[in-house]
Amino acid sequence: MTMLRDRFEERAEDFAWCERVIKRGSNSFYRAFSQMPDKKRQSVFAIYAFCRFADDCVDREASRALLDDLAVEFERFCAGDAPDKPLWRALEVVFETFDMDERPFFDMLEGQRRDLDFRQPQTMEELEDYAYYVAGSVGLMLLPLLRAESASDASLRASAVALGVGMQLTNILRDVGEDWDAGRVYLPVSVLEQAACPLERLAERRPDATFVRAWELVARRSEELYLPMQDDVLRLDDDSRLPTLSSLFLYRGILGRVRSEGYSCLERRATVSKEQAARLMQEASALLAVKSAAASCGVSKSAFEREECPRALAQEGR
Repeated sequence: MTMLRDRFEERAEDFAWCERVIKRGSNSFYRAFSQMPDKKRQSVFAIYAFCRFADDCVDREASRALLDDLAVEFERFCAGDAPDKPLWRALEVVFETFDMDERPFFDMLEGQRRDLDFRQPQTMEELEDYAYYVAGSVGLMLLPLLRAESASDASLRASAVALGVGMQLTNILRDVGEDWDAGRVYLPVSVLEQAACPLERLAERRPDATFVRAWELVARRSEELYLPMQDDVLRLDDDSRLPTLSSLFLYRGILGRVRSEGYSCLERRATVSKEQAARLMQEASALLAVKSAAASCGVSKSAFEREECPRALAQEGR
């Protein structure tokens, strides 16, 4: 353990660089995972920095060459020839410390390639397939930090993927207007047809009843995908439970913000304020306490929650 701590200290500047990346890129992730102990927290920041860099190759630069360069550098990293850059120096320590799987990192890069060759998804299945590559993969990247010896736990892996996909659907619902401006429509053709919402409605920036129906069809699916990890949170390491549940609550809170702002996501991005974030994290902590107490005394989780924590139940949609 001393050796590992020294490695993190040795690369402190590299991990500080990764922390600056996540602070600029995602308040929700930063707030949630800053609650983790040092080694895990720094590792989350390094993994996020990789994902942010891959995403920026597409969203900011629209550069296949930059994405290809990143893929080549990751292949070098996997072969033990890590480029001498802050990202790779930090990730080197992460891979030394945890039982990391390279595959989700390659899947993330594949998802970004799909974004470069973007076409509107035809169905929810197509959208969720894309969302796995760009976000469900992140759940698998983080899982070795969240629970030791998780590689063989298929059920928990599925929950981690579902959480990532749910978060990506939330991002899409938050950014409908921004994506339209960039020439992208992530709402599937089948969803728009089911809601009788023509594409022109997006161009008009008018969230009428048809747009709300389409938006809610995807939102309900996003909320469904949050539930497996919410149910499985006690299977994570003790020090990973609250950060993970907090991230879930914060992202789900974005959907609430869009609704409370009258579905104005066609015009502006909804954000969760510091005060709202603090409240959501308190609710996550309350729900975790309920789950932990129910588990420790052997009481049926649902019965215990109905008696002791109706507000937490409301968050679970029961």
